[in-house]
Amino acid sequence: MIGKLTGLFRRPAALTATAAQKKVSNGAVLLDVRDLPEWRAGHAPQARHLPLGDLRDRLTELPKDTPVVAVCRSGRRSAIAARLLTRHGYTASNLTGGMHAWVAAGLPVVTQKNRPGQII
Repeated sequence: MIGKLTGLFRRPAALTATAAQKKVSNGAVLLDVRDLPEWRAGHAPQARHLPLGDLRDRLTELPKDTPVVAVCRSGRRSAIAARLLTRHGYTASNLTGGMHAWVAAGLPVVTQKNRPGQII
């Protein structure tokens, strides 16, 4: 019970793109919560796609024992996703500035066919 209550009040960490990339390199899940057309246009190579609108119903698809870094285009939707994940007992953080910050940090963006992607 106390663990559930703690999750309600805990705030997810806000990460820069380079800090998020380092966390992902150390085993965290990079969760892209953008819509499908945005994902198809370009995403981080190691990201997993799960649109924000589907997240609540598909939480069980994410490992609870692995940190999650949520990302969207600007950081707003991923902040919502990180709060939702935290409330449900996940260790979650938000990539501040989203994919725009990812690109600005010089990190790669690809399409599903592993070609150079773009952020829309």
